Amino acid sequence: MYAVIMAGGSGTRFWPLSRETMPKQLLKIGSDDTMIQQTAQRIMPLVKQEHLFIVTHGGLVRDIASQLESRFGGSWINNFIVEPEAKNTAPALGLAALHLSRIDPNGIMVVLAADHFIRKNEEFLKALKLASAAAEQGYLVTLGIKPNRPETGYGYIRSGAAINSGGACGVFKVAAFVEKPDAATAAKYVASGDYFWNSGMFVWTAGTFLREIERLQPELYQGLLKIRDSIGSGTEADVAQAVFTGLKSLSVDYAVMEKTDRAAVIPVDIGWSDVGSWTALEEVTGKDASGNIIAGNVIDIGSRDSVVYADHRLVATIGLQDAIVVDTPDATLVCSKDRAQDVKKVVDELKKRKAEEHLTHRTVYRPWGNYTVLEEGERYKIKRIVVNPGAKLSHQLHHHRSEHWVVVTGTARVSNGDKEYDVHPNESTYIPISTKHRLENLGKIPLQIIEVQNGEYLGEDDIVRFDDDYQRHNDKKKSPLPELPK
Repeated sequence: MYAVIMAGGSGTRFWPLSRETMPKQLLKIGSDDTMIQQTAQRIMPLVKQEHLFIVTHGGLVRDIASQLESRFGGSWINNFIVEPEAKNTAPALGLAALHLSRIDPNGIMVVLAADHFIRKNEEFLKALKLASAAAEQGYLVTLGIKPNRPETGYGYIRSGAAINSGGACGVFKVAAFVEKPDAATAAKYVASGDYFWNSGMFVWTAGTFLREIERLQPELYQGLLKIRDSIGSGTEADVAQAVFTGLKSLSVDYAVMEKTDRAAVIPVDIGWSDVGSWTALEEVTGKDASGNIIAGNVIDIGSRDSVVYADHRLVATIGLQDAIVVDTPDATLVCSKDRAQDVKKVVDELKKRKAEEHLTHRTVYRPWGNYTVLEEGERYKIKRIVVNPGAKLSHQLHHHRSEHWVVVTGTARVSNGDKEYDVHPNESTYIPISTKHRLENLGKIPLQIIEVQNGEYLGEDDIVRFDDDYQRHNDKKKSPLPELPK
């Protein structure tokens, strides 16, 4: 069995807590682990680490790897299948199946989302074992969630005739996939007992899935063949980029599942939620006696059935009813619960304005530590930088800015041009523009510095890396597929 975790989404409906560079799958929701850590932990009783792959875009690889390494140990950098361009789930899963077919064409491929919550893990694992038996018979299996309410925010699957899957019961032919219904139709679906929420979790063999892509989406299949033929040539990254640029954006439901005659569904009750918006927190975390979900630095008086989250600043709420308040250092959301799905529209507007608030938080985490933007103006930016013990930034230079570093705690080992020296608390150093430099923490406590940048352009992309412990200077050259296991 092999697991493929889809982790490329941006989680826009969880803004302002989720951002493009810190999406929902990297957040702690309903657990002390992040959602990607929860997902990996959930499947690991059935799948070895070397058989677990994460599909995402290049910008998230390092952050996800860092989270998995901190939780499970070892190196995870060879567990990634990198989408050259976001073209929805069908091309992404086709790329994953292409990789698995090189390892084991008959291997069971379990497809999971990185940002789902599942309360009943044992039932979930039992369902996957049942799905594996059906997949071995050539079926493309999906898990259908038994609905507990007439939900209008999910698509539904209508089950058909039962399938005898290796003598096991509980597997059915898919009669139809149906779009998100209105309230009245959803109520009818629930009452019938034949309709289940479309979870977006799948089980099939890599070979079966690729054969169905060849039959139903020949253009996509030909593109995958081009990528396969380029492996080992040194041009695979360029070929994959060219192929994905030319592909249509297709969901796996539309491209394959709705068209195949091999679709099967297993109805399950596993305590599932896709945690699709702020209102879904009710399904994964506890409420107080007034029906509120309160987290962080909050004082509430007399509110009911509301969600209030405060990151750092004190947030005081009085007499709210069915409201959502989310406060972060650089953005605050206030809306009624019945408009929670419209948070995505705010993110769309931020993108139109080219505003930073959709892209990143004030505090940004890196493999070596983190930095926080304290203030920014014309030609200057002030950051607090924290470097973990034993960690160091890449050897780099900037074409458009100089930097002045003041050490607050710890001792900084600084490479500045051809000089190397230590900077202690209350001391400072200056890095001229276009000068190679590096910052390193050789000590036992976190190194904290205040950085003042000055220049005509202060964007994070003004960086040329020469050497990096995390190999970020090679990211754009790497194949989208991991190395084959030896």
